[in-house]
Amino acid sequence: MRDPDTVPDIRDFRRVVFFTGAGMSAESGVPTYRGQGGIWKQYDYASYACQDAFDADPAKVWDFHNYRRKLVAACEPNAGHGLIARCEEALPHVTVVTQNIDGLHQRAGSRTVHELHGSLWRVRCGDERLLSFDVPFEGRRADGRWWRPDIVWFGDALRADVIQASVEAIERCDLLVSIGTSAVVYPAAQLPLLARRAGATMIEINPDETPVSDAYDLCLRGTATDMLGRLCRNLD
Repeated sequence: MRDPDTVPDIRDFRRVVFFTGAGMSAESGVPTYRGQGGIWKQYDYASYACQDAFDADPAKVWDFHNYRRKLVAACEPNAGHGLIARCEEALPHVTVVTQNIDGLHQRAGSRTVHELHGSLWRVRCGDERLLSFDVPFEGRRADGRWWRPDIVWFGDALRADVIQASVEAIERCDLLVSIGTSAVVYPAAQLPLLARRAGATMIEINPDETPVSDAYDLCLRGTATDMLGRLCRNLD
């Protein structure tokens, strides 16, 4: 792998994809899923984050998701989110493909964001979708039906339109920067490898090695904010 002391200048690239996972938001205080203090170490996903659980007890599931809404609402975008948003302003084509559901990229100012796993702030009922930042959110509709969190739960398929848009951006990019993802959640984990097949430069930002680290040209071991600061050092 390339010498980590020799970090390219992000301005040398025209089509950049930032592929982000839970580690991207960890500095904002958003709990991760599988790491130290991860939310699935405290809660059983089968009781709170799958369709069967929702069908059995929607009120219980909404209590849990309103708890998560409250946690995330208290968090702010970190400097790394801000750097990515600045890249979108400074470079010709920047896309964020994220596994996160917290909406912090949008709050930081990013506009082109594909949310692979849905959004904590969006709900759906049938074909109807609604964006709401209410904390708590009233899950039962006036007609007696329940809104369902518009999140890809365990056992759900990813939305085809989001996958298509993500794949198109990844296959066309000349730089892919993967940030804070464990690379163990499929099918999302395999998407960055499409950029490698297309000949893009690949950079991984993560404190730890991941199962796909060998696929990257450069691995930067540190926090998202610090390592993005090195990559985006000449934006101003």
